[in-house]
Amino acid sequence: MCRFDAKMSGLDAKSWDDDWNPRYNIAPTQPIPVIRQHPKEPIRQLSLMKWGLIPSWAKSPSGAASTINARSETAATKPAFRDPLKFRRCLIPADGFYEWAKTANGKQPYCFEINGGELFAFAGLWDGWKDPSGGWIKTCSILTTTPNAVTSAVHDRMPAILNPDGYDASLDPGMQDAGGVSELLKPYDVRLMRSYPVSTRINHVANDDAGCSAPVQLVQAQNRLFA
Repeated sequence: MCRFDAKMSGLDAKSWDDDWNPRYNIAPTQPIPVIRQHPKEPIRQLSLMKWGLIPSWAKSPSGAASTINARSETAATKPAFRDPLKFRRCLIPADGFYEWAKTANGKQPYCFEINGGELFAFAGLWDGWKDPSGGWIKTCSILTTTPNAVTSAVHDRMPAILNPDGYDASLDPGMQDAGGVSELLKPYDVRLMRSYPVSTRINHVANDDAGCSAPVQLVQAQNRLFA
């Protein structure tokens, strides 16, 4: 995570190295890496959080699967996302993401990349929720925006991907104006993105290997004329 200038938080560096394995098929509510800015010091911290934001005021964690994404256009007015957008923004590093296109035979998954697989960062929000035993659970959500020409061919939304020169502003604890934050959440430059079809193996969360993100050839149906 050196490109994000982040240090381990709450994790032993050696333990992280020993336990870390690349992920190719992350499902909602599973842990993902998150980068936060210390509120009082110029330090970025890397930690794992569950994907699916649980607001600090929630009575239970049952709604986490429905808050994996937050619409950037309305996050400032939604109770679950309003305070995190002002005070608890984060970067969520990745080197690709999946979307599904509707087809005559169901849904076909596609992988989207930046600069041929380069590491990038989603704009994210995080929060902390205290469970009945008094333990803290840290969770996060990915902000979404309108699609660019690459993603619109498959889906009507896309994750908000930050330009590297926007990392500082996005994490800046002094930026609490929703308008200033929204300026960072634009559709990513279409010239730097590509997509390709992948195997439907990713429809099953148990499949989590390099084959999940490998390109596949689609079989095109052909119309035949009979005399």
